[in-house]
Amino acid sequence: MSRPRAARPEGTAGEPFVAELARRLADLADRGLARELRQGRGIDFASNDYLGLAADPAFRADLLARLAALPADRPLTAPASRLLRGETAAHARLERRLARFKGTEAALLFPSGYQANVGLLAALLGPGDRAVSDAANHASLIDGLRLAGCAKAVVPHLDVEAAERELARPFPTGRTFLVTESLFGMDGDVAPLDRYAELAERHGACLVIDDAHATGLYGEARGSGLAERFGVERRAVALVSTFGKALGAAGACVAGPRVLIDYLVQRCRTFLFTTAPPPLLLYAVEAALDRLEAEPGRRARALALADRLRDRLPGMVPAGAAGPIVPIVLGDNGRAMAVAAELARRGFDVRAVRPPTVPAGTARLRISVHADRTEEEIDALAAAVPAAIAAVDGPAVPEATRR
Repeated sequence: MSRPRAARPEGTAGEPFVAELARRLADLADRGLARELRQGRGIDFASNDYLGLAADPAFRADLLARLAALPADRPLTAPASRLLRGETAAHARLERRLARFKGTEAALLFPSGYQANVGLLAALLGPGDRAVSDAANHASLIDGLRLAGCAKAVVPHLDVEAAERELARPFPTGRTFLVTESLFGMDGDVAPLDRYAELAERHGACLVIDDAHATGLYGEARGSGLAERFGVERRAVALVSTFGKALGAAGACVAGPRVLIDYLVQRCRTFLFTTAPPPLLLYAVEAALDRLEAEPGRRARALALADRLRDRLPGMVPAGAAGPIVPIVLGDNGRAMAVAAELARRGFDVRAVRPPTVPAGTARLRISVHADRTEEEIDALAAAVPAAIAAVDGPAVPEATRR
């Protein structure tokens, strides 16, 4: 079942549009859903910089050395689409490396993971096709399927039996795609990609995996993601990886069979009609991949520190949460915001996540653990979380008093 869309205040005939927008904003604030742009302060437990590369001195030195070694006539920007002089040697070189990294035949760069997912699904699926999609999939996957105009079966989160039932339903008009994240960005749990690959093959479906949050963290040989860990790199029609999380940069790629990449170059609108990722960014991604190869212990440390935090928050983290994402579901939007503010007052940058990013009634703290955190910082946060909740909730009322 898809998530309900939030109601929007109706406009009034003759009312200036800016006034209507002001009413919409007031309505969001009344429901505890107003957002603000706020720079990070305090110890970072909010960003997706899982390997701690964004401000790492070795990463910075690698990037600067790479830039210093470039010939003076080598472009740092690419102010055109890839088909209109935006193509450079840096694009082709990084795509070859990403294909090796992901264990596939080929890869294609995109400016963002959102564009990669939307463009990929809209290019591959049409009104005659069907998608079986996890209920907790990222908005970019949801929007890509909406744009495709395909039939959709949204199955409960990580419900393998429900996915199999949908895949088994006859669908003679077109192809069926099984679409899932690998590591879910809000719940921090892992999809059984080996079982999904087997189901897709048994029912003649195509498997699409958004490996964004797992890239750089999982996989014994390369650290390329959960597709590698489950050994399904060549069993999926497409793998999506982003560079703005564990790799500490920005951008994304789709990896898969060569024929898929060739097709996307012809038909993917979010690739065709956008400026190419600048080489300056691509050099940063190369430097991040170099760090990942040189220091494989970073990914083990990030995962171990997250386990340490979960162990010190007994009963507070949902069962099944894994990897660097530690969610603490608080329910009410205002409560989640108040607890996050209290943690900020105590020196920790932990952000509250509210609908529509998560289902109504499940507003939460989304704690993101990084490899460059210390055990002392983890333990301090573990002590601060229940203290912040208690400070917001106030003293418990005795049962006799409530009666």
